[in-house]
Amino acid sequence: MKCPFCGKHNNRVMDSRLVRDMTTIRRRRGCMSCGRRFTTYEKIEEQAPMLIKRDGRREAYSREKLSKGIFVATQKRPVPVADIEAFIESLERHLQETGLNEIHTTEIGERVADFLKRVDPVAYVRFASVYRQFTSLDDFDREIRGLDFCSGSVIDDGKCGQLKQ
Repeated sequence: MKCPFCGKHNNRVMDSRLVRDMTTIRRRRGCMSCGRRFTTYEKIEEQAPMLIKRDGRREAYSREKLSKGIFVATQKRPVPVADIEAFIESLERHLQETGLNEIHTTEIGERVADFLKRVDPVAYVRFASVYRQFTSLDDFDREIRGLDFCSGSVIDDGKCGQLKQ
């Protein structure tokens, strides 16, 4: 392992621990050249399925791209990062368990939309506007009116049902 401070490969593992998710090992390392310490994480590399886009193109699954899309939708919203990370872990576990070599992006998009709808309606509408390719204010209006404000996860101000016309 290359030291991030001096670039030398002369280091040793000082401590190893299993991370909470039980699929990652955290290693504390010490560089024998410069004496500084750093942390590395070791995780099993899993083969994610290829994604089939709406237009039929194939693309490799990217955790970074998925995370970025969710973080953009939840920007400046009260959605804990831990909840987002747990959702992504759960989604990736599901993708692995299917055993499929290819999966349509619509399945992933719908799972993300369902998650955001449960945790934050504003983040959900932000995501839906891109995912469902809104082209007018009517699209936003229709989506907002379709939100169920009695699900328990969306703020319940005592006015159950859907938004008034």
